[in-house]
Amino acid sequence: MDRRQFLTLSPDRNQSRNAASFARTDTGLGPYTGNWESQQWIHLLKRTLFGVTPANINAFKSMTMQQAVDTLLTAQPDPAPPVNNYGVDDTGVTPGATWVRAPLGSEMLERKRIDSYKAWWTGQMINQPTSIHEKMVLFWHNHFVTETSMVNDSRFIYQYNLTLRKHALGNFKALTKAITLDPAMLVYLNGYLNSKGAADENYARELHELFTVGKGPDSHYTEDDVRATARVLTGFRVDRTNIVSLFDTTQHDLTNKQFSGFYLNKVISGKTGQDGATELDNLLDIIFAQPEVAKFICRKLYRFFVYYDIDQATETNVIAPLAEIFRTSEFDIKTTLNALFTSEHFFDPLNMACLIKSPADFCIGICREYGIAFPSDYPSRYNAWTAIHNSAAAMLQDFGDPPLVAGWDAYYQAPSYHELWINTDTLPKRNKLSDSLVSTGGFAGLHIDTIAFASQLPHPEDPIALVSDSLDILYRVGVSDKVKAFLKNSIILFGQDPTSNFYWTDAWNTYKASPGNAAAKDNVESRLKALYKYIMDLSEYQLS
Repeated sequence: MDRRQFLTLSPDRNQSRNAASFARTDTGLGPYTGNWESQQWIHLLKRTLFGVTPANINAFKSMTMQQAVDTLLTAQPDPAPPVNNYGVDDTGVTPGATWVRAPLGSEMLERKRIDSYKAWWTGQMINQPTSIHEKMVLFWHNHFVTETSMVNDSRFIYQYNLTLRKHALGNFKALTKAITLDPAMLVYLNGYLNSKGAADENYARELHELFTVGKGPDSHYTEDDVRATARVLTGFRVDRTNIVSLFDTTQHDLTNKQFSGFYLNKVISGKTGQDGATELDNLLDIIFAQPEVAKFICRKLYRFFVYYDIDQATETNVIAPLAEIFRTSEFDIKTTLNALFTSEHFFDPLNMACLIKSPADFCIGICREYGIAFPSDYPSRYNAWTAIHNSAAAMLQDFGDPPLVAGWDAYYQAPSYHELWINTDTLPKRNKLSDSLVSTGGFAGLHIDTIAFASQLPHPEDPIALVSDSLDILYRVGVSDKVKAFLKNSIILFGQDPTSNFYWTDAWNTYKASPGNAAAKDNVESRLKALYKYIMDLSEYQLS
């Protein structure tokens, strides 16, 4: 599955690289000036969206690269909130009404609301517009992790999602402050228990280690920094009635907080009253002055959107200049992503089709790229969203519940990283989902309409074009002429004379002329189902 290694060893690829260099690629953050064609725009779309539809591709054909990136980096408004799809609610929320501002329910009711939340969030990903916004919400969820199973307050969990949405393409420093004060995070990492005389270091430690400066070789924060941070953050509490956080002045540590040489020996003077809450701003100023913050976040963005392996050439040519852009823009996320997505490095062929799809990319992507129709009534729609969520969870990505505060293993666990998504348990589950969706019986009331999908292609009546155009959308790595010939001759033509393409053309045109003809429809549909089943069962379909 490591296509990059194969390409690196290719003699043709090596001709364009410095023979004395051991770097995977020497491309950097300079502006991309090469061809802007289907290979490039599909790569950009695949990495920034969950799946790519024929409509997406057609819309981007007329755009310049910068127009395409600007479109993708357009922030979206908050969607309508989740609703009661679970029935009886002893707090008075009627079916179809939202529960996000309702009183806290019983433990059983909270679990039902959390299931409603997970279904709703899955639906937002499936229905994402042509914007990276939804994918960035998932990225930040993996960075600023909370777990629904530990927060156990559906209202807080929903508010946390809104916090991520509000800042997903905004300012990282502002996002860090908002998350620090977010009720779900205050509960998840015990911030609401942090008091003078009994400082809780749980969130303070993760703020340094996982959220800002990281654990890289140049990150040298100390245990004293963690303790000082915990004391800065004493006094923050949660209000479960008004669903907000607040500051209890009586529980705030009023003493001065000393930081180490890594943070330039800065001191935060203890403040009294409501001014004590402003020590958080002082703390973030101290942390964000450290260059490691920008480098750490840029490495995470790189691994999520480009590739997991960061060698010295990538560190020098991409991470360092990208981190400088991040710092000089005062931690503007949109500016930083724009630099990455318009760079020669991002469009380097070695960075294409080299990531294994996450369960989100696989499960959400298959729904989006085939344009799977979901029920119009909310109970059935939520049930279908739940089925897709549960499929992703079974493949190791449970939206709302990463396994640890560090996030999902595949995004950080060296040396395997994304390869952890595929194992003897998860790969059969991927194949089973795609097989079920393309079958007559479907999956959880959902099915792939292969005729509708093929009809969006430029020339579905031409078997050669049908196979080629389908592979261009569904694969990110080329296949051999032998595979293409098999798909055309053995599946589309049903073993007919391979030079007689008219067999398929006649079948397609007959159906289009009389779509109510059941025999004509079955003739076309059975071949298309076999085609797309075969395509999705090959390993190439797992690559992004």
